[in-house]
Amino acid sequence: MVQQVTEGVSITVETFYQPEQSNPLNSEFLHAYRITIENLSSNPVQLLSRHWYISDTFFGTDVREVEGEGVVGEQPIIQPGESYQYISAANLRSDIGKMYGTYEMENLFNKSKFTVSIPEFPLVAPFKMN
Repeated sequence: MVQQVTEGVSITVETFYQPEQSNPLNSEFLHAYRITIENLSSNPVQLLSRHWYISDTFFGTDVREVEGEGVVGEQPIIQPGESYQYISAANLRSDIGKMYGTYEMENLFNKSKFTVSIPEFPLVAPFKMN
C-alpha cells in the first residue's frame, strides 16, 4: 500500500493481482487496484479528471497514458473529513510494471482547480516476488 498527500487530499493505493483473469502464456497480466481519496482539507472538493501513466515494465520503457473525466464514470464530491473509494484495473503485457498519475480537483468553496498526485505503485505478479 502506498499513500501521498497533496494540498490536503490523501491518495492511498492498494493493488491485487488477478490470476483468474490473467494469462501469462499470452503475456496478459491483470491487476486490480483500490484507490481511497480522503479530503483532509476544510473545504469540499470534486474530482474532475484523471491522468494515468502505466508502465509495462518497472523501468518505464513502455509507458501508456490514459486521460479522462472522473473515475469509474463518476466525478465525486468529497466533503471535509470524508473519503471516496473505487476499484479499477490495468492489463499489462509483462509480469511487472507500475502506475502513477494525477487527478484534477476543484475546491468547491473558492472554485480553484488544483492537481493531486497519485503516488507511483508497483504492479507485480506474485510469482515474480520469489
